[in-house]
Amino acid sequence: MCALSLGTPYVPPHRLLASVLDGDTTLAGIVVTELRVPRLVLALIAGACLGAAGLVLQEALRNPLAVPEMLGVSSGAALGVAAPLVLTLSLPAAVQPLLAIGGAALGGGLTLLAAGLGRSPSAVLLTGAAVAAALQAALLVLMVMADQLDLQLIYRYLLGSLSARTWDDVTGLWPWLLVAVPALVLCAPVLSVMRLGDEDAEALGVRAQRARLAALAIAVLLIAPVTAVCGPVAWVGFLAPHLARWFNPAAGAVRWLPWSAAWGAVVVGVADVPARLALAPVETPAGAWTALLGVPAGVALMRSGGRGRAARRRPAAPTDAREPLYGSRRTASGTADEFPRAGTCTEVRGSEPGRGGPSGAVPPASGTAGTEDAR
Repeated sequence: MCALSLGTPYVPPHRLLASVLDGDTTLAGIVVTELRVPRLVLALIAGACLGAAGLVLQEALRNPLAVPEMLGVSSGAALGVAAPLVLTLSLPAAVQPLLAIGGAALGGGLTLLAAGLGRSPSAVLLTGAAVAAALQAALLVLMVMADQLDLQLIYRYLLGSLSARTWDDVTGLWPWLLVAVPALVLCAPVLSVMRLGDEDAEALGVRAQRARLAALAIAVLLIAPVTAVCGPVAWVGFLAPHLARWFNPAAGAVRWLPWSAAWGAVVVGVADVPARLALAPVETPAGAWTALLGVPAGVALMRSGGRGRAARRRPAAPTDAREPLYGSRRTASGTADEFPRAGTCTEVRGSEPGRGGPSGAVPPASGTAGTEDAR
């Protein structure tokens, strides 16, 4: 409601429905239907894709820090879109998602190849950070080569902006989502197996390296089209999975996946409101707000989740630690002998051989002799 109502012109919440129905007849209707609604829809779709991709990467690599920004995927997609703009190559808008997918696949592929095709999740993460730094250096070179106008466009794009997005940008995402969403649904059960480790996954019939490559391919399909339209919105793929785990820590990857997509949509949708209004009439990139608020919030969620898991793993204390299974009693000589606590063993009756003589009889709990048995 804030995304649709606030701004210039201001549309009261009770007039939103009438403004949409009036459509082209009023200024408020045009602003709401042609600018604010597609921008909000794009923010929700972009956040859902980034949140789901972040969970896929974290579960496949078994590392809560495995995010698109640290694996070269987002940087590669941004490089694929920014290079034709700087080099003044005239390309149709429909080709931009293909360029973004090619750049994202290049960055992710270089990461996996340099890390030995994903044999070690920690090696993949460290190598991805190096590849991402190299791709960002290439972006800086392009920015040096650009003129002033292109430099402003590239700078705003690289921070992730939803400014001036229309229904054409939204409709361009649907073909890619029709391919990525079914693959994501099929990938979710495999992610639950990958959490067990490579050896256990292999024992259950899942080839870890191929599954990791498939997870990267699905993440590329989710990230690249969004990056082509609104740029790399930073750290949504880091924050959304941790929100999903924090609110439902006992679930698995299958249940975390839709919640991670939902929280990603919420994060981007909420961050776009101050991005549009905080410094009005100047708009700030939404990616700046997601990075500013998402990183500390994600770190806090990781720390609180780690303490909660440690508390659940701590063994429970016995109900009465002071009461042992066997108690000791003092005899007249001052020495202690052991006697079983009531209910812990069965009393053997009789003293004849084979039925619990001196070596097999359980001493009675009291200090008297077994007169009842003797009789």
